[in-house]
Amino acid sequence: MQTVRQIAEEIVAREGGYVNDPDDPGGATKYGVTIHTMRRLGLDLTGDGVVGVADVRALSRAQAVDIFIRHYFERPRIAEMPAALQPSLFDMYVNAGGNAVKILQRMLRDMGYAVSVDGAIGPQTLGAARDAAEPDGVALRDAYGVARRNYYLRLADGRPASRKYARTRAGGKGGWIRRAEEFLSPKYHLSPAQFQERVAAWG
Repeated sequence: MQTVRQIAEEIVAREGGYVNDPDDPGGATKYGVTIHTMRRLGLDLTGDGVVGVADVRALSRAQAVDIFIRHYFERPRIAEMPAALQPSLFDMYVNAGGNAVKILQRMLRDMGYAVSVDGAIGPQTLGAARDAAEPDGVALRDAYGVARRNYYLRLADGRPASRKYARTRAGGKGGWIRRAEEFLSPKYHLSPAQFQERVAAWG
């Protein structure tokens, strides 16, 4: 089984280096760590008294890994979730913050569990997820992966500027969809034809 550090290092590799895409509400980002996160954590790496773009550029891979483990895995209590679910939930929390947990909570509610959809992992969510993971944690992981993929697709449905993250210029699966499916059993991956049918309305 992977260690949390190995999972975090894979997230950093998946996120890539410095970008500042005007269509990305996260703003300047490096290794998946946004300028907003760095400001919230007070990471003035250049020592000039201001957390800005220069600090994002100065962020190292090791610093990004440490930020993810502490603030995106341990603090939100993903470390206490069923082991099979942890990698996908951790990766999604880096990508979408509390919405990663809300996706899980809505899914658990649909399964009949009495949980609040508040984006925070508390006793209700932990108990429901642990119960839902018995006897097959992989099934829960797959259900979450499908829900995560649907979340991305719905975002792109409603925000045309985000469609480039869900569909490539050539018309294939974009980064968001490939990322969600990395944590899905192959039998639940959308075929090229299924994907094209799902996004046909985008034009």
